[in-house]
Amino acid sequence: MIADDAMITREGIARLLEEAGVEVAGQAEEASGLLHRVAREQPDVAIVDIKMPPTHTDEGIVAAQRIRSEFPGVGVLVLSSYVEPTYALRLLEEHPAKTGYLLKERVFDVAVLVDALRRIGEGETVIDPTIVARLVARRRLHDPLDELTKREREVLELVAEGRSNHAIAQALFVTDSTVEAHVKQIFTKLSLDTGPDSNRRVLAVLAFLRS
Repeated sequence: MIADDAMITREGIARLLEEAGVEVAGQAEEASGLLHRVAREQPDVAIVDIKMPPTHTDEGIVAAQRIRSEFPGVGVLVLSSYVEPTYALRLLEEHPAKTGYLLKERVFDVAVLVDALRRIGEGETVIDPTIVARLVARRRLHDPLDELTKREREVLELVAEGRSNHAIAQALFVTDSTVEAHVKQIFTKLSLDTGPDSNRRVLAVLAFLRS
């Protein structure tokens, strides 16, 4: 399900997905229509613009929160034209599983879009790497990130994007056990809880990066 008040954007995303073999259950141009269609169609994932009519502030995020609360089987991928982590992270903190946040410019790379939808459908969290890079680059007084090695920072960014240990290992051409060791070391250095829930570990890292 695709929700965006700009018809060109909706149609563009729909065409890309259909050409990639992804079924588009429907489209909506405002939040109430989206919620009605989600209730009727029960799609695997809803793609939702953060800013929708009538005020173009947070209608999309509010609709996404309702979808994750009322239809737990439906994942949500929220889109933004700008780097606006506050709105999206508000949604992630409440519903980390089956939730993603990408910049709009990213969705017209069909491989990135389909990969995000697949991961969300499998219960993962997906965060745009541009958002992660911006958060990592923030300067802090007595920055604990200075304690990390270059490789540990690379792993940290991939964890924050919602990547599993296996996916990180593939991206960095190392073994799963090497990534696991890096993750443990990172969480120890940053005094973060290393719980087994992969989505919660994403939230722990994002919370740290925002602080």
